[in-house]
Amino acid sequence: MKHSLGATALAAALTTGAALFSASAFAQSTAQAADNTAPTKTFGFIKDSSQGIYAGDILARVRAIGILPDSHASGSVLPTLGVTVNNAIVPELDFTYMILDNVGVELILGMSRHQLTSNLGHLGGVNVLPPTLLLQYHFNHAGKVRPYVGAGINYTRFWNSNLNAGGTPISIKNHSVGPALQAGVDIQMTKNLFFNIDIKKIWMKTDTSLAGTDLGTLHIDPLIVGVGVGMKF
Repeated sequence: MKHSLGATALAAALTTGAALFSASAFAQSTAQAADNTAPTKTFGFIKDSSQGIYAGDILARVRAIGILPDSHASGSVLPTLGVTVNNAIVPELDFTYMILDNVGVELILGMSRHQLTSNLGHLGGVNVLPPTLLLQYHFNHAGKVRPYVGAGINYTRFWNSNLNAGGTPISIKNHSVGPALQAGVDIQMTKNLFFNIDIKKIWMKTDTSLAGTDLGTLHIDPLIVGVGVGMKF
């Protein structure tokens, strides 16, 4: 009789415990399903959608940039003229597509106009359109402070040139292709808004001639420093 009562009590306790465990598990799963902001696991790591960047994200930035040419010349005539290219401050727009959590591809768009001077005086101005494509590596991609580095290629289009020496037009080559390097940091301020600091070095050049006579090559090679804001989509 005692064994029968003990077995009955044990069965009742197990049944009660199972019921309580099932109720607790159901309540927990219901709460997680209702919470759309709960972290999810990606490749074994916790992905917090409220911060960081991940594969498939698109980043758009607007910057104010200072263009600081490191101008110098090569050839037979141009180096003797002491040609310099002035600085410029212009807006810049760029888009980054994250192909991996840490790796992105960035396209940079902007335009500037520069004035050239020499030992002969003012030579005129020229417009510069230098779209640049960069492959980037982003450190600490899941954090709020995300440094990055990049390397790529720059294509420069020179146009609307009114360069001249003593009233004689100076002809320039309209295209340039060269390497580009980049370093910067994104600092997240809200879920989708971040502050950006960016530095780039671009190598660009153009061949020059005067009345059919080759003057040499003008290397502009600017350092570009920018600050701005970005959005994550």
